[in-house]
Amino acid sequence: MRAVFVMVKTDPGHGTAVANRIAEVESFSEAFSITGQYDLLVKLYIDDIDGIGRLIERDLHSIPHVRETFTILTFEAFGGR
Repeated sequence: MRAVFVMVKTDPGHGTAVANRIAEVESFSEAFSITGQYDLLVKLYIDDIDGIGRLIERDLHSIPHVRETFTILTFEAFGGR
């Protein structure tokens, strides 16, 4: 499995509701509220990297109040707990 991080921009005042909906996505691992240009940082685990576009479009962009996403693909994990 490969970790994918997605930064999500939401409509103002809807960050918690969007995070709760994202938590229902099958590949969901964690979500964090963040500062800056985006509102949420979401960690997903996927089996098939070729399906990431469909996952983002089908599972994240279809959630009400998601305005924009920025996807970060990972290659290798170092350390961890």
